[in-house]
Amino acid sequence: MNTSQEKPNGKPITVMLVDDHMVVRFGFRMLLDATPDIRVVAEADSADAAYLQLPACQPDVVVMDISFGDGTTGVDATRRILARDKHVKVLGLSSHENPSYVRFMLKAGALGYLSKRSAPDELIHAIRQVAAGRMYLDAHVSQRMALQEFDGAKNPLEILSEREFGVFIQLAKGFSVNQIAVDLNISPRTAGTHLYNVKQKLGAGNQAELALIAVRHGLIEV
Repeated sequence: MNTSQEKPNGKPITVMLVDDHMVVRFGFRMLLDATPDIRVVAEADSADAAYLQLPACQPDVVVMDISFGDGTTGVDATRRILARDKHVKVLGLSSHENPSYVRFMLKAGALGYLSKRSAPDELIHAIRQVAAGRMYLDAHVSQRMALQEFDGAKNPLEILSEREFGVFIQLAKGFSVNQIAVDLNISPRTAGTHLYNVKQKLGAGNQAELALIAVRHGLIEV
């Protein structure tokens, strides 16, 4: 049975891949380019690169990694991209399956979230769903979110605002307040205020403890 989901005009779904690992992008491109109704039109290795390329390639779907080596997050990148082009659809794709990441991505405007552990055909299906304007969460991620709700366990990271969450991830990765200020285009004083609020809300005494919290919740890899 033909499961292709070309757009009404008969053209393929155009995709931008955003991931800071070249090997990952190469694998995704090979998979998607072999799919008749999907065409990769751009790749980006950072949130900034994706933002700059957006007007030229005008993809239907942006497949967005959740964290980058420079400390930026897919949450911030998604918000910026949708502010620039409200018609593009964003699909989060990451090895991080923590429900907090999923919720922040959806709040930022993403239509879907897929684990990198998923089967290849799941990525194709997710892209088609998101391109059609339908929300998509893979079964494993949905199960984790449902179990958390069932257990009544509230992830402590969910008490952070979206901006604080972004600052928290960068702090946990070892970035300084000044580096965070430059990356987020805010003043060092504002970055310092976010640091204070994050530590207070999470009960952490220093940056090392923040890193431990992030590792414990599967938000960063060691």
